[in-house]
Amino acid sequence: MRLLVACLLLSLALPAAAQIYKYTDAHGNTVFTDQPPEGQAAENVELAPTNSVDMQVPALPAASPDPVESKLPYSTLALTDIPDDEALRANNGTFSVGVQIEPRLRPGHRLRLLLDGQPYGKPSNGPRLQLTEIDRGEHSLAVEVLSGEQQLQQSPAVTFTLQRVHTSSPALRPPPKVGP
Repeated sequence: MRLLVACLLLSLALPAAAQIYKYTDAHGNTVFTDQPPEGQAAENVELAPTNSVDMQVPALPAASPDPVESKLPYSTLALTDIPDDEALRANNGTFSVGVQIEPRLRPGHRLRLLLDGQPYGKPSNGPRLQLTEIDRGEHSLAVEVLSGEQQLQQSPAVTFTLQRVHTSSPALRPPPKVGP
């Protein structure tokens, strides 16, 4: 059955490869045909090769990370963009920190912040992590490398002070009304 289908498909392709002839009929019209006209001069038409597209070979999926390599520590893992000697000012408690990591973050690994020793935010594979609505005062911050839910490595904790405008500050109160 398969052989019959293959032969039928090949027979359909044969006319596409046939010779094309060109001639002018009695009314002056140019005619193209696959049959040479009888008793009339016709010229062979050389066709340009048909368009073709090379089949793309699918790439093999990336090999899963070597279990031994994926557990090797990173040579550098540290937080950046946190002031050392002065308070970090963020009036709404929102700011971002950078992560310096060498070598690059491996496939399957994610970064997550630890604020005051507790996991903060969703794990990310980006080198900038954002904190929002953090209370003023002193905090410690570290970053950890996760593989799934397992912690592989943690940076040293950095202590910083977050300065926010206190909403009940006398400087923010409206001036008293003068007069009756």
